[in-house]
Order: sequence, then C-alpha cells, then structure tokens
Amino acid sequence: MGPIVWSDELVVVSHRPGRFPGYLFVETRRHVASLDELTEAEALGVARAAWSGARALRAELDPESVHSAIAGRSVAHFHQHVFVRHRDTPAGLGWMDVDWPGAPREDVAGLCGRLSVHFAR
Repeated sequence: MGPIVWSDELVVVSHRPGRFPGYLFVETRRHVASLDELTEAEALGVARAAWSGARALRAELDPESVHSAIAGRSVAHFHQHVFVRHRDTPAGLGWMDVDWPGAPREDVAGLCGRLSVHFAR
C-alpha cells in the first residue's frame, strides 16, 4: 500500500506506489475478494470514495481523462482503481505505460496531501 489519501471506518484510499502520479486504490477495510461480497454500506462507501478521488484527480492534475476499473486477479482483496491519463501522453502508449519524454513527475506525498482536501469528512 502506498501513501494514504483518505480513509474512514469502511474504506481506504491510497496512491499506488511505483506508478505515475494520479493512480489511486480504493479498497475496503474488511477483507473480501470481490464486489458482490461487499455490504451495501461498503459498496456505497467505495462508490463515494471513487467519485471523490476522480474529482480530486481532475482538480489537482488537470488530466486528459480519469478512468476507473475493478480488476484484480492477482490479489484476492477487493480494490477499485481510479487513475488518470495525463495530457500529452503519446497516443500509442498503453494505459500503464508511464515513461516517455515529458512524462509528469511529482512528489506523491505532496500530491496525496492536496488530494485529501477534496474528500468529504
């Protein structure tokens, strides 16, 4: 887990370590393997956190787009990805390609502090 952006009693939002600035994980505190195993309260908490994270990324990074996916065959713990596609990313680069001349670099801890103020408390 990377730096924590925001958390409450049900959900934790963190910045994915070792990736480009603007890649968040939204995960439940309770260990479940998939979306259908969440309680209604957890599902609503995840939805609100993903929405808040997407809005925070848009506000702080001004990306070309913000995306989300629920996938994770390698880890049997529910987590939702919320991530940006930075402006000027070369068209031929895949979603997770992060290195190209002019790729954004940023202090992730500082970014997480800025993102955190966008979450409702």
